[in-house]
Amino acid sequence: MNTFPQRENALSFGAMSEPSPLAPIHVIGGGLAGSEAAWQIARQNVPVVLHEMRPSRKTPAHQTGDLAELVCSNSFRADDPQTSAIGLLHREMRCLDSLILAAADDHKLPAGGALAVDRGQFSAQVTEAVSGHALITVVREEIDGLPPKAWDNVIIASGPLTSASLGSALRTLTGERDLAFYDAIAPVVHRESIDMEKAWFQSRYDKAGPAGTGADYINCPLTQDQYFAFVDALVDADQAEPHPLAEEKTPYFNGCLPVEIMAERGRETLRHGPMKPFGLTNPHPGSAKPYAVVQLRQDNALGTLYNMVGFQTKLKHHAQVEIFRTIPGLENAAFARLGGIHRNTFLNSPKLLDGALRLRADPRLRFAGQITGCEGYVESAAIGLAAGRMAAAERTGEAFAPLPPTTALGALIAHITGGHIEIIDAGPPSFQPMNINFGLFPPIAGNLHGKKTALSRKAAIVLRAARDLDSWIGAHQTRAAE
Repeated sequence: MNTFPQRENALSFGAMSEPSPLAPIHVIGGGLAGSEAAWQIARQNVPVVLHEMRPSRKTPAHQTGDLAELVCSNSFRADDPQTSAIGLLHREMRCLDSLILAAADDHKLPAGGALAVDRGQFSAQVTEAVSGHALITVVREEIDGLPPKAWDNVIIASGPLTSASLGSALRTLTGERDLAFYDAIAPVVHRESIDMEKAWFQSRYDKAGPAGTGADYINCPLTQDQYFAFVDALVDADQAEPHPLAEEKTPYFNGCLPVEIMAERGRETLRHGPMKPFGLTNPHPGSAKPYAVVQLRQDNALGTLYNMVGFQTKLKHHAQVEIFRTIPGLENAAFARLGGIHRNTFLNSPKLLDGALRLRADPRLRFAGQITGCEGYVESAAIGLAAGRMAAAERTGEAFAPLPPTTALGALIAHITGGHIEIIDAGPPSFQPMNINFGLFPPIAGNLHGKKTALSRKAAIVLRAARDLDSWIGAHQTRAAE
């Protein structure tokens, strides 16, 4: 029985459990995007078959057979819609009946201004909700190659770890070779093994967020000498060999660089990145201001696990243990999971996809999630939400007006499907993965003056986005009632 609370929304019309005469929509991939897409389709009273190859066929990063498993961080990032683009996307997804955001809200953990979740409970709830829905059939199988021609409405949400056979078929169909980048996983530490006589609890600038108190991170301080010794050790450490399928010059995504790659870019790089000491005050008596700080964020509801924030790594396991235990407070760290690395692939979406996320070379195929070139948990789920609604509207013959590009979701879709400026040269396509950010939104008309111009511009963008999303929802509600 599906015990997931049903959340009514202006766009969620139609009975959820009545038999439907419509042919099913097929969704390939049970990650964040695929799970959200399947949920959105079913909420429109359209049957859906969700194909997920795990657990019979594993990936280099996943550990369970749960749907929507979080393989890297447990954070959905900033949750404030007034000051951050990702927070604005959170709010829009909540307004649009997002399964992923509902489950995240139900299992949030203290994380300052961020929305972090207990990853096990989160994935379990998504799995229960999807598997228990009367209009969703979950099939545990790998789709070997392109979907059968009889499937006339398909969403491919196979993620950045798309299987080799499907990836090869897509390359043949599109004529485009895959773009790829490495995505690394951060280590997770047992809380009881952290020395709190050296470390302390504090959020940066004491900021409290959803489920937070302003003291949500464990902070481990380093002196200048300790910091430089740490950086030197990272640069000299043994690194894991590249994935055998990876190309020689596969680029990294700048938003998820391995910590050792950041160290190679300059001795001060980490100190102005994940190890910045700003907004933190060591409360231990006699302690000097730290030169750098390593932060750890709660990873499960019990508070027994903490992940090392920004410490994605491709170091060999023995090197991780040796180097990370030189961090003050982590000398006796017990690791529940060490870092790892896997190869990610994505489409050159501005060239290959139309505005409805359909493949130009075969419009029956629609794409969602990280394979489209969006980056991040929330962004992937958001594109799954949009793709699911688009596919359902196509199946029922209803008009689906594009989401306004002035909204966070609309801006993200616009970037994926045409907002990127292609650089023409002899090298590979220049389209790269992108997190949602205010730079993707259309500019605000008129001039904003004064010392707080940036804040005023953000406020204007947020206000416009809320207004335009409300209008879009109202228009869909009116059409549904006609």
